[in-house]
Amino acid sequence: MILGILSDTHDRLGRTTHAVSALKAAGAEALIHCGDLTGPPIVEQCGQLPSYYVFGNNDYDEDGLRVAIQSVGGVCLEQGGEVALGGRRIAVTHGDSIREINRLAQAGPDYLLFGHSHLKHDERRGSTRWINPGALHRAAIWTVALLDLETDRLVYLTIGN
Repeated sequence: MILGILSDTHDRLGRTTHAVSALKAAGAEALIHCGDLTGPPIVEQCGQLPSYYVFGNNDYDEDGLRVAIQSVGGVCLEQGGEVALGGRRIAVTHGDSIREINRLAQAGPDYLLFGHSHLKHDERRGSTRWINPGALHRAAIWTVALLDLETDRLVYLTIGN
């Protein structure tokens, strides 16, 4: 399974639309959004594929986002949670809560996906691979990530205007 990973879209609908199209064109079969969606239109774009979401520190209208997530058949993981996809355990949080990061990391998932810093990051800590896809707002270069869960191959995609 090929997974598209986004974070920190901050209601930038045009960039998010472009990013989702690029991820789909590159073979993404599902999307995970690591928080700071900001508004329901972002959920509607990501909902073109099976999708999973966590809330970030700028997601003030959690109720509205929950409704949008439900309307696209997505999965809301609240502040953080774990899903099983492609035979892998994937933990997801925004990254603004050390307590939440530690809680998820302690369970030893195959991957821990996060955002918040607006900086792409890829590091293996023990048996867990920590991945930040970067951001589509307030970043020198706007990026998203594509992860092949079968081969463990990670590719960052640069997103233009």
